[in-house]
Order: sequence, then C-alpha cells, then structure tokens
Amino acid sequence: MTIEGALDGLLVADFSRVLAAPYATMLLGDLGAEVIKVERPDGGDDTRAWGPPFAGDEATYFLSVNRNKRSLTLDLRTEDGHRRATELVRRADVVIENFRPGTMAGHGLDPERVRSLNPRAVYCSVTGFGAGGGAALPGYDLLAQAVGGLMSVTGPAPGEPVKVGVALVDVLTGLHAAVGILAALRHRERTGEGQLVEVNLLSTLLSGMVNQSAGYTLADVVPAAMGNRHPSIAPYAVFPAADRPIVLAVGTDRQFTALCEGIGLAEDPRFATNPQRVEHAEELTELITERLAARTADDWFAALSPLGVPCGPVNDLDGAFALAEELGLRPLVPSRDGNLVANPIGLSRTPPGYHRPPPRLGEHTEDLESWLDTPLSTGDRS
Repeated sequence: MTIEGALDGLLVADFSRVLAAPYATMLLGDLGAEVIKVERPDGGDDTRAWGPPFAGDEATYFLSVNRNKRSLTLDLRTEDGHRRATELVRRADVVIENFRPGTMAGHGLDPERVRSLNPRAVYCSVTGFGAGGGAALPGYDLLAQAVGGLMSVTGPAPGEPVKVGVALVDVLTGLHAAVGILAALRHRERTGEGQLVEVNLLSTLLSGMVNQSAGYTLADVVPAAMGNRHPSIAPYAVFPAADRPIVLAVGTDRQFTALCEGIGLAEDPRFATNPQRVEHAEELTELITERLAARTADDWFAALSPLGVPCGPVNDLDGAFALAEELGLRPLVPSRDGNLVANPIGLSRTPPGYHRPPPRLGEHTEDLESWLDTPLSTGDRS
C-alpha cells in the first residue's frame, strides 16, 4: 500500500538555488509535493560546484537540500525556455524563487504576471534584505550574520566576532518560507485565491535571535559575545571534563539541586536562585570546573543524565550521528549518492517520503519538456 504524503498532488515550480529556498522546497518534496527544479543549462544550481567534499562527482552541499525534486534545464532568455517556464507556472500550485528583486520581472515571471496566469498560485519570494532599500544587497548567509547582529553575540569575547559554523540564517529562512507557503495554501483552500509570500534573511535573523532581540527591543540591552556562557542562565556553558568538554544546560533550580548532588557541590546561598547564579557566574564556574575535572565527559553524561541534569559531551558529527542512532532516531536515509539526513518531522499518518534522489543536472528535462509542450484538458494541471 502506497502512503500518500501530506502534500501529495501539489506542484511546486522551483526557480531557486543555493540554500534557503531549496531547503524549503526539499521540505515540501519530503512531505509529498511534486517539485520541479528549474536550472540554467550551463552549470545549474551554484552549489553543484561548491566542493569539496564530493560524493562521486556531486557536491555534497547540493545533495544536502535537493532530494525529492526533478531537474528541468531551461534558458529563460530564449523563446522556448520562457514559453515552457510560463507554462510551468500556469500549472503550478506554488512558485518559489530567490533571485535578486527584479530578476523574475525581467523574465516576465514576477508575482503580478504569475497571478494573471494562475490566480490560485502561491508565489514565494526569498530575498536577502527585502525588495525595498535592500534590494541591491546580495543575500549571502555570512553577510546576514554580520550585519544582522548574530556575529556580535557569537565568539569568545566582544571584538572577536565569529560566524555560526553552518549557514543557519539560510536554514531558518527556508523554514519560514515553508511555513508561509503552507499558511498561504490553507488560505487558498478556503478562498480559492493565491497570494505573495515574502521572507528575507535579515528579518528572519532578527526574529530568530529571540531573547537577545527582545532584550534589546524591550530593555535597551545591546548584547555582546560571551563565549559559551548564557546572558540569563547559569550554569549554562561548556566545561572541561577529564578528557574533553561537556555542556551543562541547567535552566531550573531543581536541575541545579540535582547537579549539586551529582557532582558533590555543597549548598551555597550565593547560588540559591538563577539570578544569583548569573550574578556569581564566575565563582560558580570555578567550583564546577574543579569537580568535573575528576571524570570523563561520558562518565558525567551517564551519571548526571539520570538525575535530570541537562548535560552532554561536545560531539563532532561522527559522535552526533552515533548518538542519534543509539537513541533510535533513525537520522539517515539511503540515497543514490549515499546516506542523506532524514527529515526531522514525524507524522503518524503521512510521514515524510524519499522517492527521488537529488537529481543530476537536467536529468528530467526531456520528460518535462514533453509534458509542458502537451496541452492539458480544462482543469487538469498534471
């Protein structure tokens, strides 16, 4: 018996490349949507060349966010390419792009034109800094991390900014794009009309910095880098164990009491409440460090976790995947190029599916061109 995905029957015309929007369309594809990835014939998605590392001849960067898609190569500057792209958006439920503002208009595929062709289409535009004053700025994650304040709170100390070790702003933006698209589809379900969904890296980052942003907007506190410490919770940091670092993420008084019991730390009025622990974080850190030095990180993980203390060793990815496997989380799914990371969403009735590997450039062009060149009967888009 074939289980249909939650988004089975939805057609996504994907004009995006690199990371933020392709991550969004992969999520939609995992959930059952039919995603047609439109790529330029001379090289395709930029990330196809972003290596090493490679899996065979394919860049693992590209493979990470492009499963469950079909690749259609079109040159939008040609009459045939433009005609087929126009026909694709006429049939699509969702159109998504992440070019600089104005680029799609130059191809006659801007939201207004698409709405005239297909009033039911949900059009999602992903930009770096919006379509207004930031339209000319390139939408790269590192740039967003810098100008959006994330690097100012990341690193060992003020004046030593460090980027996050993955393109986190792109990923968050892709997630917000997917949520916006699903909300717009729900609206279309009720009204029959599509709408424009807009997300950008900077706005996503300002929202994604949550407590740090709120500390500024509500209390005029401009946060700075604190290394691995937390501005509002203690102990919530990285500590050296006998062999390697371990994290303690103690968020409540009850957890702190359990930590004291587990490491043999005597009661101290300076640490009775979280605000007091934050005030005396340096002294607390020194006392905890002395005790953790006696055992390995894995020993402490095994000893403190049953007590309800949030803690764990600082793993590399090998250790992280091993832990996920040990916990029965099934983090990997096989694909043509090797194992890919599983979709983290669990659905009891319509779980994510993995029906197509990341496509080779233009792999499905011939079939899709034939489909686009064949007139459809009235009301039929597939």
